[in-house]
Amino acid sequence: MTTSDSSVLRVAGRPVGRYVTRPELPPRFSPRPYLHPVTTLAGTAVTELGPADHIHHLGVGVAVPDVEGHNFWGGSTYVRDRGPTELDNHGAQRHIAFQLRDPDGFVEELRWVASGGELLRERRTVAATELTDTAWALDFTFSLTNVTAGPLSIGSPATNGRPGAAYGGFFWRARKERDAPRVFTPDREGESEVHGDRAEWLALAGATWTLVFAGATEQTRADPWFVRTAEYPGVGSSLAHTERLPIEPGDTVVRRVVTVVADGRLGRSEAAALIRKAVSQ
Repeated sequence: MTTSDSSVLRVAGRPVGRYVTRPELPPRFSPRPYLHPVTTLAGTAVTELGPADHIHHLGVGVAVPDVEGHNFWGGSTYVRDRGPTELDNHGAQRHIAFQLRDPDGFVEELRWVASGGELLRERRTVAATELTDTAWALDFTFSLTNVTAGPLSIGSPATNGRPGAAYGGFFWRARKERDAPRVFTPDREGESEVHGDRAEWLALAGATWTLVFAGATEQTRADPWFVRTAEYPGVGSSLAHTERLPIEPGDTVVRRVVTVVADGRLGRSEAAALIRKAVSQ
């Protein structure tokens, strides 16, 4: 994959991520800005870009499989009573400008376009902060405003008839290793237990790294977690879990997810302490 127009995200002067604003990708990938690679403070990569199992997974970003029938996730589209189907319905997220860009974060404006028209206007705010000598936090907020003259709705394969596949929204494609990562919440453990749960926080622990995710607003905490570990390691926050999410003309949907990126394989108490510190900052 070739890329253009990227910037480095830093924490206390150390590079921890690269943000690509204008990726040069085929339409089937639903081209969109993304963070990759994202690393721990020790330099361990915790994202993947275009992996063989899902080549349209692009590090960390916002991806939605169904905005009024348009695919902003990439790959095939799940069609009710037909299953995954290749459709010429892919949209793209187009970078407009940065309102602010510093070494430790930025505020960006984007257009969500499909079929020659703009559906959504996004304001994206990203900030990186140091927590400890071995952990930092990525604070990621996105606001989606319906700029059309009529109502829009966001869906997922789950709302289109595929149970358990309510992906769409903030999504982190994590590093795939020989062994599947451990996944746990304050009171549950394992993919089958935490997938679809509305936990206060959720941790994904690899061989030498841990990611801890938390919704930082009441609306974000109401969204269930989308979790994969066996097939591939990925975590997202579901905008459309059981029902489509409507957005009236001029209305805005806002979500904020804070992620701790830590060296080492953390336990529950360590994960809880770090995410509390990250969300309270």
